[in-house]
Amino acid sequence: MGIPVIDTLLDIVKGPLDKLVPDKNEKMRFTHELEMALLKAGLGQMQINKAEAQHTSVFVAGWRPFIGWVCGLALAWHFMGADVLGWLRLAFFPDMPAPPALSGSETLVTVLLSMLGLGGLRTVEKLKGVSREKWK
Repeated sequence: MGIPVIDTLLDIVKGPLDKLVPDKNEKMRFTHELEMALLKAGLGQMQINKAEAQHTSVFVAGWRPFIGWVCGLALAWHFMGADVLGWLRLAFFPDMPAPPALSGSETLVTVLLSMLGLGGLRTVEKLKGVSREKWK
């Protein structure tokens, strides 16, 4: 189909589907319906994201950008800035003691990946029919 997430989900489903549904036409129909459900769920999430982004309150519209910028800046500092600063310190101020090492990159990466994965979990909830629709 060309959309990596849908292709991955379909590959997961196709293994058991081959054993459960022997009829080729029925299998194709089921695969098509699954693709359409995935696309509709993605469009629904896009509409939710659009509505959140247009909200006048910074607490609704600004939480994703805030978390994204904080995580992005922290990762940039942890993986680039601290090393460059350490190199400059050694090159120009060799007698200066090293600053304390910062920890927590595992937690930072977990938060960032969790935030980026929320859309996927929401899609799974909608496909299973267990999502709650409160934002109307």
